[in-house]
Amino acid sequence: MTVLTGAVMTTGALFPPAASAAKPDTVQNSLNALVADDQMPAALASVTDRDGRTRHYTAGIGDLKTGAKVPKDGQVRAGSNTKAFTAVVALQLVAEKKIALDAPVDTYLPGLLRGEGIDGRHITIRQLLQHTSGLPDYMASPVFADFPAVRYRYFEPRDLLDGALEQEAHFSPGAKWEYSNTNYLVAGLIIQKVTGRPVGEEINRRVIDRIGLRHTSFPAPGETTLHEPHPKGYEQETADGPLVDYTTMDMSMAWAAGAVVSTNSDLNRFYAALIGGELLPPAQLAQMRTTVPAEARGPGVRYGLGLTSTPLSCGGVYWGHGGTALGYRTRGGVTEDGRAAGIAVTTAPTGAASQRVEAAVDTALCR
Repeated sequence: MTVLTGAVMTTGALFPPAASAAKPDTVQNSLNALVADDQMPAALASVTDRDGRTRHYTAGIGDLKTGAKVPKDGQVRAGSNTKAFTAVVALQLVAEKKIALDAPVDTYLPGLLRGEGIDGRHITIRQLLQHTSGLPDYMASPVFADFPAVRYRYFEPRDLLDGALEQEAHFSPGAKWEYSNTNYLVAGLIIQKVTGRPVGEEINRRVIDRIGLRHTSFPAPGETTLHEPHPKGYEQETADGPLVDYTTMDMSMAWAAGAVVSTNSDLNRFYAALIGGELLPPAQLAQMRTTVPAEARGPGVRYGLGLTSTPLSCGGVYWGHGGTALGYRTRGGVTEDGRAAGIAVTTAPTGAASQRVEAAVDTALCR
């Protein structure tokens, strides 16, 4: 704002000097760039500072058909953030001595894992949760080559597992790290076997309800919609095709590996509660935070048991997981000193755009 010198001298409280004007908000700028430069339909963020103050941001359009605004802190499909929820339940069962981390899968599901180079007698629960089992990803099965054809199809977990067991093992258990959704499919089956309850009910009861995540849920069988205000999610079905609305779909294809629905602020609350010791005893939280290199997820990234640590440009790391579902990508996490940031975009970015989503989290946590 341009102000006459005399006005500043006589009415300083009303017209502060230009030097005190608010600086550009780097988080908002990051979201604006994701929309303008990277062609994301919408971007949302929730950022909490060290003092517990939270601010929500939006950019873009929430519904390309109607032009509706992006709802503040809108609900999205949280994708593989689900793995952190599933890992917490498994580690709670470890604390209750119902599961042993270094016991083989066959202890709980005898004979389930058998295939070319695959043997559940030699794969441990820890290796499942840390992606060091060597199990191939069931998402590489031919059935998922045509997503539009299976968008509303209901999958039983065992049907998904068949798609993995038709492939050969990628490496011997414990030999290296490689991300595979099949690991959390099997972890979910073990949770069900041990508790006698559906994994979604256990996640809702042991995690979501326990810490009061009011906008988070594990979808019920057959549920295909988001029930709270949300931006629509889009995907290109062909490289040069138009964006297609993928907001509604059956997430049974992701199940214990990726079905959870949430908001940025609820995900921030979840990771803060987890790192703050509200969900696990110290021994199990320490196991969860024991990491191995996972450079495929980014420079310096390490993977624990359903939890990643990511270096920050301003020093230290943040803990989270992130997720991708058709129509949505979420990234974010929390620092040891209480900062939290969650960012979501409404299509799955690739290449440099994907890196800029990660950079937006760094910007939010380091500003």
